[in-house]
Amino acid sequence: MALEFISLKKATISLGKAIEVVSRKLLDKSVATEELDTIKAGVIQNFEFTYEQSWKLMKRWLEENVGSEETDGVPRKELFRLGLENGLITDIDNWMTFHRARNVSSHTYDQDTADEVFAAAVSFLPFAEDLLMRLEQKK
Repeated sequence: MALEFISLKKATISLGKAIEVVSRKLLDKSVATEELDTIKAGVIQNFEFTYEQSWKLMKRWLEENVGSEETDGVPRKELFRLGLENGLITDIDNWMTFHRARNVSSHTYDQDTADEVFAAAVSFLPFAEDLLMRLEQKK
């Protein structure tokens, strides 16, 4: 059964658009802080969805191409190690940083944490796009 990449593709496009909107708004000095915070929250939501799509699609690819006995029940770091070994990603540490940011985003609601997760979301986009490209090349 061929893997479908359309959900991840749509998610990365959506995250990219959300980041573009924030970038434009940050340049506009007339935009209120509350408006920026709301728009940043949208980036964080896009990040959460894109991250989830990314690691789950990576896991499905590994199950189909490496074997489910290698992937079932493994911690995320081990999953990322397998992704690295199979040419799906190029860096485990960054992916673990994104994993921690995703976990924090669903449990904490203070502004400092939101700012940290927002920064992780912005830096995550090229990693998600790279994963998508690598998965598509391995079809």
